[in-house]
Amino acid sequence: MKKTNKHLLSALAIGAVSALALAGCASESDAAETLENGDRSDLTVAVFNGWPEGEAASYLWKHVLEEEGYSVEFEYADAGPVFTGLSTGDYDIAFDGWLPTTHASYFEQYGDDIVDLGAWNDEASLTIAVNEDAPIDSLEELAANADAFGNTLVGIEPGAGLTEATENEVIPTYGLEDMDYITSSTPAMLAELTAAIDAGENVAVTLWRPHWAYDEFPLKDLADPEGTLGGAESIHSVSRAGFEEEYPALTEWVKSFRLDSEQLYSLENVMFNSGADTSDYDRIVADWVAANEDYVDTLTS
Repeated sequence: MKKTNKHLLSALAIGAVSALALAGCASESDAAETLENGDRSDLTVAVFNGWPEGEAASYLWKHVLEEEGYSVEFEYADAGPVFTGLSTGDYDIAFDGWLPTTHASYFEQYGDDIVDLGAWNDEASLTIAVNEDAPIDSLEELAANADAFGNTLVGIEPGAGLTEATENEVIPTYGLEDMDYITSSTPAMLAELTAAIDAGENVAVTLWRPHWAYDEFPLKDLADPEGTLGGAESIHSVSRAGFEEEYPALTEWVKSFRLDSEQLYSLENVMFNSGADTSDYDRIVADWVAANEDYVDTLTS
């Protein structure tokens, strides 16, 4: 019979105790990642660059969820990368998917890899907006009056659905090929809009409703008799595949989420129209939540 190595037994015993301790720590860590309602505690929200309605909705949910014990992280990106990130699971959820027109191609492209959690606002639309006292009322008149607008149409991000619709539908349909169509970013468009309004000059920009600019500036939408920008749209919450299994409670809350345009304008105005820095958004949204407590309480009920 072989002799037992006491040192080996001792080492094995210590290893077993250590393994059990580590397993206990791992269990405690796993438990810490799950809330009492069964949801994962950490959440990554993708926010579209330059789209204030989605940013406002995201900050609203960030405040609400942090009060419920979640840890919420934001990742900013343009529409295309957001949908790509949702499809690969890099992001958990986004609150700015437009249907049936603006982001339809992304929903078709990523199919089963993303999940439509439903619309939270059904009063949205894409527009070409001009100053209220501009000499035209329809896109049919824009080509003939291009000089009045400096022969320029100011757009937003190159990858946006609104940009695609303007390039592929609006411009060729209404013969606007000779106008300079400038695309860069939503902030740049808003800066051009602000400067023109302040100077009393005509300006034509690609825009959308709901947007705080309609409360801030005297604007009107040019009629689109050919329907190149589509009809009324809805703003949807969109998640990665598997989200519903890992966030069962939040999924139900988001599916029930509604924010009408008047409420959205109110939230957008205090966030984007007060001269506040982005570092103040958490405080500003907390104040808005306190002033709208009856509505906010319904989000998690």
